[in-house]
Amino acid sequence: MKVQHWRFAKGLAALGCGLLAASVQAQTVLERVSAGGKLVIAHRESSVPFSYVDSKSGKPVGYAVDLCLRLADVVRKKTGKKDMEVEFVAVTPANRIAMIEQGKADMECGSTTNNAERRQKVAFTIPHFITGARLLVKSASPVDKVEDLNGKKLVSTKGTTPLKAADQANRERLMGITIVEAPDHAKAVEMVEKGEADAFVMDDVLLYGLAAGRPDPKALKVVGRFMTTEPLAIMLPKNDPEFKKLVDEEMRRLITSRDIYPIYDKWFNKPIPPNNTVLNLPVSYLLRDFWKYPTDQVPF
Repeated sequence: MKVQHWRFAKGLAALGCGLLAASVQAQTVLERVSAGGKLVIAHRESSVPFSYVDSKSGKPVGYAVDLCLRLADVVRKKTGKKDMEVEFVAVTPANRIAMIEQGKADMECGSTTNNAERRQKVAFTIPHFITGARLLVKSASPVDKVEDLNGKKLVSTKGTTPLKAADQANRERLMGITIVEAPDHAKAVEMVEKGEADAFVMDDVLLYGLAAGRPDPKALKVVGRFMTTEPLAIMLPKNDPEFKKLVDEEMRRLITSRDIYPIYDKWFNKPIPPNNTVLNLPVSYLLRDFWKYPTDQVPF
């Protein structure tokens, strides 16, 4: 009988632990912060000017980072936790979705495309930029469009939509391009500079930003037609509607009040760290039109 009682007690204890784990896992972002927890923001290391590490300060900076810090302030107000801590965690194109999906970060503040495939795993707020994939090549390169890469080597960053688009186009159109993956954007640019790849396919705004930060920006150029349409948005947990509603409302307020425009100008039309380069990229007509009726619903 004692053995049976012990097994029964052990079973209850295991059940209790399981329920406790499920309870912790089911805790929403706002519930955790209200209980004294911190807000975890995922950032990128080389997605200039959206989210990157300033080599001089060693801190994450950028357009998307500034937007996320605005969103963090709203979380503080909503929860009443004025001393809420913000923790930054670096992510890569390959692990960024998993970090949000697994609850290791609350927001991914970078240059991630909101598309149907990704919405199966995570949620997105209203896009803060709309761009498309083009090619970065050496200034002396004869490559002017993706068709010119027949028999040549094309690099893109692992886990990105431009990589998938290039791979699909290469297979469907029998273009004979050798496609290689780089672990991050900085490595991909380096491969083009060293002649290890003939072109780097990525969102054109990122290509301009990456080129501007190189020792010799004039040695590179962006070419080609748009291969994709990329609405970039802050990534959020999929099953936390209260948190998403708060973030969506603040993003919508920033856009409709035009408070987002000075933040945009700071990163796209003024000198940015670490080299005080200016990208000179005004708000596109496409983005301006999209912001007339800001929504998280995108047709992709």
